[in-house]
Amino acid sequence: MVRRVRVLLLTALALVMCSVMSSAPASAVIGGKKSTYGPWAVRMLVDGKPACTGTAVARQWILTASHCFYEQAQPVADRRISFRVGNLDMRRGAKVLPIRGKRVGSAHADMMLVKVSPMNVRPARLSKVGVRRGQAVRQYGWGATCTRDESACQSPVLKQSDLKVVRQNDPLCAGHTMPGGPDFCMKRVSGIPAGGDSGGPVMTVGPRGTETLVGVFNGSDREKSAEAGEVSQQLSWIRSVIRR
Repeated sequence: MVRRVRVLLLTALALVMCSVMSSAPASAVIGGKKSTYGPWAVRMLVDGKPACTGTAVARQWILTASHCFYEQAQPVADRRISFRVGNLDMRRGAKVLPIRGKRVGSAHADMMLVKVSPMNVRPARLSKVGVRRGQAVRQYGWGATCTRDESACQSPVLKQSDLKVVRQNDPLCAGHTMPGGPDFCMKRVSGIPAGGDSGGPVMTVGPRGTETLVGVFNGSDREKSAEAGEVSQQLSWIRSVIRR
């Protein structure tokens, strides 16, 4: 049985994730496709190694997942963290650093806001309304393209998965989302996010191609389902932090 895991790819968890995912069937490979757009997408590194994905939500603020900042339940020091921004190929992105002591975690969801040096990128539009059952969404990230040693198959270029929102108590996400909770559940349409995609943007695409941030990806089973924290539920918190 494929076990669901949180998708932090920091060094201390790499071996655990490998053992969990080694039993996954070949059909569970992430798939998806390369992205051709994503100016707000941010790649997070720890000690210079790929770790998570994030979203620029203001000129100096990145939104990502809180669990990306812990190793064995201990906080990762700011000096070990860096980000690559402004390019779909993370190797060509500009390097920005967190401002020490300026990261703020949500008390209600797996979300973290990190203040960084100014970024020359277009921030994402934030959703003011909740997701709805049956809604098509798109998840972006530089995460794993395989289901075994996920740390060894991180994508250097931004990729995307297409998913569809299902009800919070859908059996696909049993035990991981619940009615009234901060996360919403999605089922695979094309591709599935995996290790290294944690904290990455989940977007809706409007009729004119306008993309709006509705979620922060935080977990998947690598085969059929994924979860994300709902941005609209945390909108007041996000706005209050980035105004600081």
